[in-house]
Amino acid sequence: LGGCNLSERSCEALTSVLSSQSSNLRELDLSNNNLHNSGVKMLSTGLQSLCCTLETLSLSGCLITEEGCTSLALALSSNPSHLKELDLSYNQPGDSGIKLLSAGLMDPSWRLDTLRVEPAGVQWLTPGVIIKVSINEQMMDQ
Repeated sequence: LGGCNLSERSCEALTSVLSSQSSNLRELDLSNNNLHNSGVKMLSTGLQSLCCTLETLSLSGCLITEEGCTSLALALSSNPSHLKELDLSYNQPGDSGIKLLSAGLMDPSWRLDTLRVEPAGVQWLTPGVIIKVSINEQMMDQ
């Protein structure tokens, strides 16, 4: 569904699909749609559902900021779901949005193992990378 002119209104229907007991949806590409934070907030409701089996979610270029990242992080904290890969490239997650979501890479209750945030598509954050970043931040603080 990438680049299909979907908006936050479309997210309401997608949320009901994610929450459905009969849904077997494993991968969802919503890249290059105008979902904004409000759309991501709705999708996050679907991700919180115990019925959600989504493993890969691409939200590249969907006009998402720190607020949308907060919604995603809260959803994944309340129900770690099956989500393994999250692409947020070409958005504006800000430092706090990236920190919130990358913390999930270190949380054993989350299944998330790949978080894409770089606009150039070069950096995929994985648990090992986050450990290095944390160590470097601690060294700089001393």
